[in-house]
Amino acid sequence: MVSHKDVKKVVLAYSGGLDTSIILKWLQTEFGAEVVTFTADLGQGDELGPARRKAELMGISDENIYIEDVREEFVRDFVFPMFRANAVYEGVYLLGTSIARPLISKRLVEIAAETGADAIAHGATGKGNDQVRFELSAYALNPDIKVIAPWRDWSFKSRTDLIEFAEAHQIPIPKDKRGEAPFSVDANLLHSSSEGKVLEDPNDEAPGYVYQRSVSPEEAPDQPTEIEIGFKAGDAVSINGEMLSPATLLARLNDLGRDNGIGRLDLVENRFVGMKSRGVYETPGGTILLTAHRGMESITLDRGAAHLKDELMPRYAELIYNGFWFSPEREMLQAAIDHSQRDVEGTVRLKLYKGNVILTGRASEKSLYDDALVTFEDDRGAYDQKDAEGFIRLNALRLRTLAARNRGS
Repeated sequence: MVSHKDVKKVVLAYSGGLDTSIILKWLQTEFGAEVVTFTADLGQGDELGPARRKAELMGISDENIYIEDVREEFVRDFVFPMFRANAVYEGVYLLGTSIARPLISKRLVEIAAETGADAIAHGATGKGNDQVRFELSAYALNPDIKVIAPWRDWSFKSRTDLIEFAEAHQIPIPKDKRGEAPFSVDANLLHSSSEGKVLEDPNDEAPGYVYQRSVSPEEAPDQPTEIEIGFKAGDAVSINGEMLSPATLLARLNDLGRDNGIGRLDLVENRFVGMKSRGVYETPGGTILLTAHRGMESITLDRGAAHLKDELMPRYAELIYNGFWFSPEREMLQAAIDHSQRDVEGTVRLKLYKGNVILTGRASEKSLYDDALVTFEDDRGAYDQKDAEGFIRLNALRLRTLAARNRGS
């Protein structure tokens, strides 16, 4: 726990919601600290004006309120590098929450330096992964930074305690927060995550109202939507021939995925802190992007490089999930991945239909696919099929030797 006497000024990751508003007041009352609020627009869809007004109501001066649109940086410098690796955690999770945390931490540390703050603070609970992600990122960027994690430090034991503290300090309480929330939601431009309460029993189907970013596949249109995605150096750059910025492109894919019921995931995952957790995720645009990127790689990436990438990917995904974005091993893997993407360019055609992303075509001037080699017609000497006999005999040598020994014994 950070000593109260060591902290005079704190940069708080502030959403404007009840929990972070309580944390803001707690920092003022318990630490006697000056608070700087940082609210990141990551494409979560919420109107950010209320966050400023709530901070002002709680005595935060204008120069200490940071509200920043970081959507382009988020997609360009965090989401796209991750998608070059085709990163999925435990086979299915596209890491939407995980990949946002290092960017938030980066800005917290930068703002602390700009404002002369002694510490940063976050609202992550003591049972989750986010506390680890925030703090590992912060320490990687500034080893001397002090981190305040109120959920691990304060004496509140229940939501009732929090409500009583809020009422005692005239903190506005939304009516739906006076009782137990049905589930908690975290969102950004890549995905939305819902956990807790009505979702805690992994054997109970998630209620329909949990899904907020996609229509159900059953209610999606009866006709497929056909699109073409263009790639350059492993990153998506266009949709249907229109060049788009990273954030605009992902937002467009989100709209297409939403309307076609794409990107729903109900997952029981293994948290880094040791417990299993059930979450419902929606990643409409990211689901489309992953299929498209793998399709582009299928004709432009050499077999050895492609297979090595697939071997490295689980380790890369785990590093992101566990909060090691700013670690040397993630940066080493990123360098190798980015090197592999130099010639991953061209176009991929897809059909979006009732929750499915169907790849229908791919083309590239840097394609390694050779009609002359794979054709069943006359290849005019491009491939001598007789060569296969020696190839097979050499590869079978150890198997035949082993089989002969086993037969003899």
